[in-house]
Amino acid sequence: MIIKRVLNNNTIIASNSKGVEVLLMGKGISYGKKKGEEVDIEKIDKTFLLRDKATQSKFTELLINVPMEHILVAERIINFGKIKLGKNLNESIYVNLTDHIHSAVERYAEGLILKNPLRWDIARFYQDEYAVGEKAVEIIQKELNVTLDIDEAAFIALHFVNAEEGKSFDLAYDVTEITKKIEEIVKVEYHTEFDERSLNYYRFITHVKFFAQRLLTGEHYEDEDKELLDVMKQKYQNEYKCASKISEYVKTAFKHDLSSTELLYLTAHIRRITKNL
Repeated sequence: MIIKRVLNNNTIIASNSKGVEVLLMGKGISYGKKKGEEVDIEKIDKTFLLRDKATQSKFTELLINVPMEHILVAERIINFGKIKLGKNLNESIYVNLTDHIHSAVERYAEGLILKNPLRWDIARFYQDEYAVGEKAVEIIQKELNVTLDIDEAAFIALHFVNAEEGKSFDLAYDVTEITKKIEEIVKVEYHTEFDERSLNYYRFITHVKFFAQRLLTGEHYEDEDKELLDVMKQKYQNEYKCASKISEYVKTAFKHDLSSTELLYLTAHIRRITKNL
């Protein structure tokens, strides 16, 4: 491999045998080296191949300024997340999570500890991702000797949510807030708590999360189920009443009228989660 750019003593950009640019890390890998020279293969500890040029450019900027140990910790957490979640992750997580960990470590060194008001809701609605966040806090404590507050687990969890769904951090946070609000509407209407371990609860929350994503991105179901909704209104009057309250919330907060299809699905899911009360 041929060196194309030296970033610092431990990081270079090189081209492989196929002419593809790769990011290489290793202690002293670029010491005494110049552009156009051969890479010392024995000094390579980590190889990053990011296919998206914009992501690679941002990651390159991070590599220049972020300590190697922060980058390696982020990679370890990402690898754990891939195995735990069993999902493909957008390459952007290498930039976003590395930057978050580096910033968090710097914040804690300055005594700046951020609280996450939605931590419990993120833990409930994104259980697997939150488990990755908890593991990340453990890894950071062990590898960097920095004890982060447990709220950081929720922040890290959202980075994995976004990497799965290709959404922005703010959107995932807003999805959690909307999901929490809709769940509260149903709880108040039925004066109850739900068994969060049940399959019906999982289905309900999953539907509401995707509903919230559609709401925030403007991707709505067409108004195609008016007749079937009329049947549901008569058959499940209480459930439809509850769905209508959700519709009122959406109208007030987002200036959007729910379609008959959205109301139909909400009514059906509310029926499923409340039928045994």
